[in-house]
Amino acid sequence: MKRRNAWFGILLLALLLVAGGRALWLWLDRPIERVSIRGEWDYVSADYLRTQLAPLVQGTTWLSADLGVLRNRALEIGWLKEVRISREWPNALVFELVEQVPVARWNDDFLLNPKGEPFAFAPLAVPSGLPDLAGPNGSSEEVLSYYHRLTPYFANLSLALTQFRLEPRGAWRVQLSNGAWIMLGRREHEVRLARLAASWQRELSRYSEHIRYIDLRYPNGVAVAWHGQSDFEASED
Repeated sequence: MKRRNAWFGILLLALLLVAGGRALWLWLDRPIERVSIRGEWDYVSADYLRTQLAPLVQGTTWLSADLGVLRNRALEIGWLKEVRISREWPNALVFELVEQVPVARWNDDFLLNPKGEPFAFAPLAVPSGLPDLAGPNGSSEEVLSYYHRLTPYFANLSLALTQFRLEPRGAWRVQLSNGAWIMLGRREHEVRLARLAASWQRELSRYSEHIRYIDLRYPNGVAVAWHGQSDFEASED
């Protein structure tokens, strides 16, 4: 009899603990009423971030919220590079956000970070002064790396690059700040750039405002098209 009463007492205590634990959980697992956003941002605003994050936590409760899932969804916001989330008593979530740093435009609809990784910028405006890069899908890292490689070369000629293109067939072309295009082709760029430098320093720089494009794809020499002239073609090699 005593043994049965002891088991009954243990069972009753277990039930009370379960019921109490569930009641405590339900009491703690209240709807999220506040979202705190922390970080330092140069391009995005707190209002923009609140607007983007609000749908992610709608209908979520404090204890039941899966922070890993929330983090992955927050990282889909184009301007965010890193997201850390923590709970704050009694009913708040804290988002610590690190924004992307844009270094170039990419294929009109994206920006590139310093690693050459594309991210969407809409609905925010594109920061001014960024070079315009383009290329096939998956080539952003290669294009950004080559842009950085060639920029000092053109700077030595007192030229700035505004557009930088890798064509689907592998040919490269760049646009200077004066609007002129330079057709580099697919290979032997060092030889062709040396030819460009010699021609630019010897004569072309004096007529830079009249140049439509410079074609370096010829085996010997440089072809120049002037504004008002008809187009001509060269093989892309």
